Amino acid sequence: MAEGLNLVRVVGARPQFMQAVALRRELLRRGHREILIHTGQHYDEAMSKVFFDDLGLDRPDVNLRVGSAGHGAQTGRMMQALEQYLLDNRCDGLVVDGDTNSTLAGALVAVKMHIPVVHVEAGLRSFDMRMPEEVNRIVTDQVADLLCSPTETAMGNIEREGLGSNAVRTGDLMYDCFLHFRDRARKAVLEEMNLEAGGYFLATVHRSENTDDPERLENILEALSCLPLPVILPVHPRVSERIRQFAKRADSVGALRLVEPIGYLEMLALEAGARCIFTDSGGVQREAFFWAVPSVILRETTEWCELIEGKWSVLAGWRRQSILDAYDCLDGRFDDVPTQVKDDIFGGGQAAKRIVAAMETLLS
Repeated sequence: MAEGLNLVRVVGARPQFMQAVALRRELLRRGHREILIHTGQHYDEAMSKVFFDDLGLDRPDVNLRVGSAGHGAQTGRMMQALEQYLLDNRCDGLVVDGDTNSTLAGALVAVKMHIPVVHVEAGLRSFDMRMPEEVNRIVTDQVADLLCSPTETAMGNIEREGLGSNAVRTGDLMYDCFLHFRDRARKAVLEEMNLEAGGYFLATVHRSENTDDPERLENILEALSCLPLPVILPVHPRVSERIRQFAKRADSVGALRLVEPIGYLEMLALEAGARCIFTDSGGVQREAFFWAVPSVILRETTEWCELIEGKWSVLAGWRRQSILDAYDCLDGRFDDVPTQVKDDIFGGGQAAKRIVAAMETLLS
């Protein structure tokens, strides 16, 4: 291309920071310019700045500092600020990732301003409309000009919805990021936490349907506290006080260890050394797979069905006994869990190249 593209990238949550660094490297290598806008959806420094530091990602060009709020208020504030920025600054296209409120806000503003929308991680479906993320990803796919699908299953979803002409199967940017950083995982964190590889579990709980419902949160924490090994649980700022209320009870019957939010390189090391990972995060579920570590999914549905079908993950839901039963099922066949990652499921580390090539075709 004679002249590079001028792109706006909207991010707001941990997986989007990670995917941003993978794509940014390829964009710059091919002579394009990217303006990174951080909505401030993860407003806490421990959840945001530390990932930028670990990833070596430049500070955002713009930080909207929207902060935490209800879905309507948060999305509305993002849209208002993004619209003003796009009125004042020309761009060739706007790129959004995944299924957060930042994703939806960026897509809606751009399409109303007739700016081409690129949706990275398109086509994922849990088929559970109770999840706000499901609504966000469906709406974003409907308005996007280019849908970048991470998996064959996601591509099939897109085609069944009649959007196949705007889509390309690219692979998963998070796998690109993992391959780039896995050898830099900060293994010293295990010694600092007095942990041995294979001698602990790792857990993450952050989705609103789990953290905003006291019964669900209590069930999850009690299940984690009953496991036979120490459970390391990094605490999301938004729910730290609620978790601590229940953790007092959990601590009396188990080895649940609440820790402050940790950086990306530390998280990679903790994932690699865990005997099993318990999570309601799509990103952590995939990272467990990348490390060939089995995982129990603290949800009733998942958009990453390949991991269930491949026996890397087990769906458990939120009830205490169902979580323990899922672990017992998985523990009984740990030797059967595949130890080699099927590289082609998530694009073999070539997602960034394919996405940039598709954007050049669309926007040039």
